Order: sequence, then structure tokens, then C-alpha cells
Amino acid sequence: MQYQGYLEVVLHVLDVKNKKIGGLIMTMLMTDILQNYAVQQPEGIATLYDGKRLTYHEFFKCAETLAAYLQKQGYKKDDVIALYTLNSDLFLIAYIGVQLAGFVVMPINTKLAAPEVEFIFNHSEAKGLIYDERLSEILADIPYSFSHAVGFKEMKKIIENYTGQRRSVKLVSDDTAVVMYTSGTTGKPKGVMLTHQNIASTAEIWSSSMNMTKEDRMFICTPLFHCAGLHVFAMPMFYQGGTVIIEEAFSPANTLKQLAATDATIFFGVPSMYTMILNTPGFKEHTFKHLRLLCYGAAPMPYELVKQVKEAFLNVKVQNLYGQTENSPAATSLLDMDALTKIGSVGKPLAQTEVRVVDSFGESVPAGEVGEISVRGPQVMKGYLRNAEETARTIRDGWLLSGDLGRFDEDGYLYIVDRKKDMIIRGGENIYPIEVEEVLYQLSEILEAAVVGLPHEVYGEVPKAFVVLKEGKALDEESILAYCRKQLAKYKVPYEIEFLAELPRNASGKVLKHTLRPKVSTH
Repeated sequence: MQYQGYLEVVLHVLDVKNKKIGGLIMTMLMTDILQNYAVQQPEGIATLYDGKRLTYHEFFKCAETLAAYLQKQGYKKDDVIALYTLNSDLFLIAYIGVQLAGFVVMPINTKLAAPEVEFIFNHSEAKGLIYDERLSEILADIPYSFSHAVGFKEMKKIIENYTGQRRSVKLVSDDTAVVMYTSGTTGKPKGVMLTHQNIASTAEIWSSSMNMTKEDRMFICTPLFHCAGLHVFAMPMFYQGGTVIIEEAFSPANTLKQLAATDATIFFGVPSMYTMILNTPGFKEHTFKHLRLLCYGAAPMPYELVKQVKEAFLNVKVQNLYGQTENSPAATSLLDMDALTKIGSVGKPLAQTEVRVVDSFGESVPAGEVGEISVRGPQVMKGYLRNAEETARTIRDGWLLSGDLGRFDEDGYLYIVDRKKDMIIRGGENIYPIEVEEVLYQLSEILEAAVVGLPHEVYGEVPKAFVVLKEGKALDEESILAYCRKQLAKYKVPYEIEFLAELPRNASGKVLKHTLRPKVSTH
């Protein structure tokens, strides 16, 4: 039996976000939660962007007006409306507005090339588009026709002047709310279908894990089109009625300035961002009176960097976050108390979440043994859009196979060993790139490092390291290899080193190792 939107609204009137009915635990939908805050705390600040504040009343009114306009454009249930914009308050208004209208919203990675965006438009069969005019040049190169498209300039006029009324829509928890295409680190991106329940449950899970309250001010400078910025930070902040501070993009000097000026309490960055922040001239001149939590994820953070962050931001806690787009993303988290004692771990399973490490037969392996990480919980995706075969391979009996290799220690802490597809097999010996990268990061001259498999006619594969040096630092290949020989088994030592100006990354900060592999030569 499905409990639809009208029942969830009743629960919200009771000011209850979760209620057990008929044996089922109901989590309120984000659209209803925002509507509730628009009434209960209308003057509370929902968003802060470019000096402009929107109260919860103003934010919801904007989203509802856009929803009313979209409903008049002839869209049908399950129609996909693409959202192709840079970070702004309008992004979040559109994200919620499309859902309020009863349609499916699809954020698009703005860093993709035109052919990649065209693939997503075609595969998703998107009917509508909301876009930032600054991206018009890329759109002009894409031969795709939408039933209706709205630029940000027109959208602003709509939310200011449109007088039509939104038609009430009964949103079902299991209806698809969002489609997010995976970053494609291993090939063509897949459209992950996330339900209203997925998003609300993820918001509840993370807001609890980070102890968020309505007094918090979440600073977001990572892309909102990515699931982390959107579902791990923006939606959980809305879930608790706090403020989402939006910066268009990360820029070390400006980000530090705004982080201090806006009295932010929570910040998220990938490890490379923290490295850049700590090396920004004038860093020590800033004070962060209200900052209480620094979150990181998307890539492992080396011990030395964790230590440096904790020393630089005294009295501020750190928290590691782990998940995939396919689980909204929410799987495990490593809290501050364990940050330096369980280095390399992504922590323990989050609330409402089960995590196992399994073998090729789907059976759990003992602590210490490596297997594939699988996740089960209310945040696990509905499936891949128009890809039933891949969905069946990825979700088995409710368990999501992550594609990540990991192990549990005796204390129940999870460690990511590597991506299943990134593991290097040298003469029958398994090499996990992350363990080689950790050693490389111990060298103070190295800013970034990535290790991939190099084809070898004798051993099959050998590790090759790509290294980025810190500005003004010098280090040669032999010095790096000499250090690795002292720290690693002989077969794990990189076969060769290549120096790069920067590592290729996707918009979420993950290193695109598949683009490095064509650079390797066959020996």
C-alpha cells in the first residue's frame, strides 16, 4: 500500500517528520517539509547567495510559482525536465519547483562537453529545460529539441509576475523525483532514478549524522548538480530548517573570505580543496568564529592532510562521508573522534543503513578480508533509467553492489580498498592503487597523486604513478621511487612516474583514472 502526499501533509501539520503507520515508517517528502517551514518559520533564512537572502516563505513561494507555470506547459507525469545551471539560489528553486509540479528534475553536470550533454538529453528523453544563459554557447552546439525551455532571465520574471495557481499533486514516496547521471568514471554515464523517499531519507540520515539544527549555516561551493552538494548538504540543511549558503564555485582565496564573512558553521570540500585552502596566502589572517564542522569525501584524505586540517582549524571537528549516487549518496561516515586513529577508514554505517562486504557469490566475508561493498537502506536508488539489465546487476535482493572494494576491521570500521575496476593485478598479486597513493602523499613535495595499471608483457600489469608537485617544489623520479621502495613491497613500487600539471577530475572532485590509462605505454 502506498501512502500518498495528502497523508504526508497531514503528518506535517502535526509537525512530525516521521511516523509509524500500519507498520511502515513514513519519512516526509522534502516538498512538504519546505512548505511546512514556509508557514512555521516564514522569516527564517533558507538561502544566501551573492548577498541576497531568501526567507523560507519567499523561497517556497518562488518554487510554487515556478511549479504552477510548469504545470501549464503540457508536461505529463514522469516527464523529465533538465536543469542545466551553475550554482545559485535559482538552482534550488528550480530543483524544488519541478518536484512540486509533479515532474522529474534532472540536474546536468555543467563541466561536460556538448556531446556528453547531448547523450544525457537523448538517453533521458528530457522534455523540458531550465538553463543558465551563460551556458547557451554549449547548448547551441547540441542538436536536441525540447518541448519547452526557460532561461534564468525568463525564470526570474516568471517567479516575480506569474499569477497562476499550482494544481495540487499527490506525490507518492516511490515516484521518481530526480534523475542524476553518474560521473562516468568507468564509461558512459547511467541515469540514477532517485525517489522522493530516497531524497527525504537521505536528508534525515545526514542531518542526524552531522547533528544539524535550524541554527546551522551550510556553506556549499561544490557543484549543486552533483549528488553530494545537493543531497548530503543542501537538502539535509533544509530538512532542519537551517540556511544554505551558496557560492558559485570554489576559489581558495574567495571561499576563505566568504566562509568567514557569512558565519558558516559547516563546510564541505574534497581533499584537494583542503590542500589548496591550507596553502592559500593569508589563510591565517581569517577567523572562523562559528565554524564547527569540516566535512570531506569523494576521495581519500591522507593522514598528514587530516592532521594539518585539524591543526589549522582548532576546535573544529572533521567528518568523512562515503556514498555513491546510487545510494543518494549515504552509506557510512567517520566521525571526528576517530579521524586520526582510524585513518583511511570511511567509518561505520549510517542510521537506517546496512553495509556488508561480500564475495563474488554475495556472501559476507570475515573482518579483514577484501570484498565488494554492498548497501541496503531507504536511500538506495529505484534503478537505472532505461537500463533494466544494469539495474538487475547492481541491485540484488535490495542490496546495492557499490563497485567499491573494501574491508571491515575488527571494530566494525569500513575501509575502501579501491574501485573494483581500478585494482591492479601484477603477476597474480593484487595491488590496490590507494595504498601506493597513500605512500606518495607522505612526501611533502607532492600535491596530488594517482596510480593506474600499466600493461606489461611479463607481469600483465604494473603500477604507474601520476604526480603533481606543489608550487615551487622539486622532486625527481628516482627520489620518489627510492622512498616507495622503503615503504612498499617490491611488487607495489611504481614501475614509472609521470609528472603532470594537474590530475584530470570530474565535477565532484574524483580523479578520472580512465583518462590516465590511455597515457600509459606498453612494455
